[in-house]
Amino acid sequence: MLSLQRALPTTNEKRAFNNIDLMDSLHIITPVKDSIDSTIETMEAVVASQLDVPYTYTLYNDFSTPENTERLHREAARLGVEVIDLATLTDHPSPNYLLVLQRCQRLALEADAGLLIVESDVTVKPHTLQSLYDAAQRHADSGIVAAVTVDEQEAINYPYLYARGWEGREVDIKKHCSFCCSLLTPQLLRAFDFNNLDAGKNWFDVTISHASLAAGLHNYLLCQQTVLHRPHGSRPWKQLKYTNPLKYYWRKWTKGFDKI
Repeated sequence: MLSLQRALPTTNEKRAFNNIDLMDSLHIITPVKDSIDSTIETMEAVVASQLDVPYTYTLYNDFSTPENTERLHREAARLGVEVIDLATLTDHPSPNYLLVLQRCQRLALEADAGLLIVESDVTVKPHTLQSLYDAAQRHADSGIVAAVTVDEQEAINYPYLYARGWEGREVDIKKHCSFCCSLLTPQLLRAFDFNNLDAGKNWFDVTISHASLAAGLHNYLLCQQTVLHRPHGSRPWKQLKYTNPLKYYWRKWTKGFDKI
């Protein structure tokens, strides 16, 4: 099955756009494990995005159940989205975010593309992804450009609670960017090798955010570009963080879950 893709512009067409060099394309990805209902919303929103830049869109299925895997492939085929089953690439148990990031970094660098992560509990607006791309092009020093997350009432929510009060602003931040909806620029992908990430961890947004700053790049949070976020939709046990924090941290430390 072919992934969504738009034809690449010629070199002259790229140079004609504000006389600056552009990312050749975007590689948009959504890692997913079992949260099929929310993933369908994520896919539909990405596919409906108003994007002028060439892109591909790929789902990485991280050992969802056979029933959910079958449904995921069916819904992705309906929308024209490529699905890669990580079970065909590794026998390492979920989560396999490290493998996904390493593979996608290599592919993005080969294509001189930005890597745009939209997680499976996020719903973007029609203009969100183009706005991230445009912001990255405005800021030649950008490493990560992220959209702020909100709830159904458009109130900023986890993981960007620290951004409350910044509504409507575009902020050069020192705090980490979440990968809920974030564009990792070619500058960052060239500056930091994801093969150097700690394989003992599960999640890497904090590490990569810090690596971006260490490379002399800047991370921008677009608080005027909101995306709906239903936290931890793909891993319901993490809701314990809010309903029963003692049980959450007990599971986290005794079972080695959720290493950041």
